Amino acid sequence: MSRVTSPPQTLRPDLARSEGPGAPVPPPGPLLAAQQALAAKLLGVRLMDRFWGWVAPLVVTAIGGFLRFWHLERPPGLVFDETYYVKEAKSLLDVGYELVNDPDIKEPDKLWNTGNTDVFGTAADFVVHPPLGKWMIAFGEWLFGADDPFGWRFSVALCGTLSILMLARIARRLFRSTLLGTTAGLLLAIDGQHFVHSRTGILDLFVMFWALAAFGCLLIDRDVARARLADRVSGGASLLLFGPGLGIRWWRIAAGVSLGLCTGVKWSGLYFLVVFGLMTVAWDLSARRAVGVRHWLTGTFLRDGLTGFVAMVPAFFAAYLATWTGWFLSTDAYFRQWGAEHPSKVAGWVPDALRGLWHYHAEAYTFHVGLTSPHPYESNPWSWLILARPVDYWYEDKACAGKECAQTVLALGNPVIWWGATIAVAVLVVRWALGRDWRAGAILAGFVAGYLPWFQYQQRTIFSFYAVAFVPFVVLALTYVLGLMLGPPDAAPRRRLAGTLAAGSVVVLAALAFAWFYPIYAAPIISKNDWQDRMWLPSWI
Repeated sequence: MSRVTSPPQTLRPDLARSEGPGAPVPPPGPLLAAQQALAAKLLGVRLMDRFWGWVAPLVVTAIGGFLRFWHLERPPGLVFDETYYVKEAKSLLDVGYELVNDPDIKEPDKLWNTGNTDVFGTAADFVVHPPLGKWMIAFGEWLFGADDPFGWRFSVALCGTLSILMLARIARRLFRSTLLGTTAGLLLAIDGQHFVHSRTGILDLFVMFWALAAFGCLLIDRDVARARLADRVSGGASLLLFGPGLGIRWWRIAAGVSLGLCTGVKWSGLYFLVVFGLMTVAWDLSARRAVGVRHWLTGTFLRDGLTGFVAMVPAFFAAYLATWTGWFLSTDAYFRQWGAEHPSKVAGWVPDALRGLWHYHAEAYTFHVGLTSPHPYESNPWSWLILARPVDYWYEDKACAGKECAQTVLALGNPVIWWGATIAVAVLVVRWALGRDWRAGAILAGFVAGYLPWFQYQQRTIFSFYAVAFVPFVVLALTYVLGLMLGPPDAAPRRRLAGTLAAGSVVVLAALAFAWFYPIYAAPIISKNDWQDRMWLPSWI
């Protein structure tokens, strides 16, 4: 038998409550008692505070949404890589694929910033990221106009706001605590990386959004599958050989769709597919072993692994290919006619459009791995967690009241959150390796999928803002440790008070840090001295 997989007592299992004081509870029969015992073993604590489980996350989501949409039009023009994706989004709306800039227009960004979006030539452009993120930006442009910064930033602000609610609910389910779930949502709302990317029309926040959605779907699938397993085993299903089948697992299919959409923004979503797929199978393995399946390893492979592959991978590819619909429907998109122009005797059975798309992917991959152009804000992934080299998205000198002033947007994570999470990762590794805490392993899986792959591209030009893809797991890592700091519910009052003060102090410090750095996140006009006071490290300049 494996170790019981109920949540660690240090992670606030005290929030399970009865349906009401004095409510009569009939004595369970043998079958119901067996089901309840197995469900408790496989699922742990069941939260009953449903009202606050929604209201508290919605409150922090409202706060985070207000911050993100307030003065969303600032800066008033294109910043950093908006020069690519905002314009490509407009061309998707116009013709269904990306167009090159008109070569006769010398400074298309200046023209665009005046409200004139007629900057395109007639030729298709070779772009190296799939279309979905740009379609999502295009949605805001369709609603509010491509000539309005609010329009081209609307979708990132919306997804950034929704991800706060998603993370709060995910953390609540993960930790079995409304308090910790709400805390995780609040920390995401006041993180600088997440905040800046929720106000900048580029792609990386969409990678984070869909990866987080997939993680949430798999977390729900874990609970649903374990409840189903407990029901079938206690109901008399045979444990001989491999254990019972669990039927169609719709949340796994939803996760596959989410990961296909994630990869439809950037190819780095592929890593989340691999890591999250292994993670969910590992959860199934633990469950079958816990209920006493004789051949739990083989049973997991046959009953869960193969069915999981069939559920997730086709859904993944279907969703990914769907993001290329505009390219398929066009006739003049880049490489759209390559398959017809290059017939193949070996792969002639493959439709021309799919062969052309495959060739497009091969060419884009060659570009990605060969990108070594020096950039003043490039950074090694070793430095990302400690915020050694943030990216300055926009900076402009200003004159105000007879003194030197500036406006800036710096993609800098909240130091309290990121530096705290750097320490928390070490705690997670110990808790997972020695304590076999599946929650620690789940959070680490987010780091493995979103962070570790970048270490294989040491020679490539890469930037710290790629880290926004795994910022929810940075927050979850810190929240996990805050749960440990709070202590178990049955601890001595002095211990609980000390834990509450310590954990609460971290959250307060994070909020104060966000308020301090807000002027370099959201581009209000500040004095040069105020700007300099916020440059804590020389490498931030």
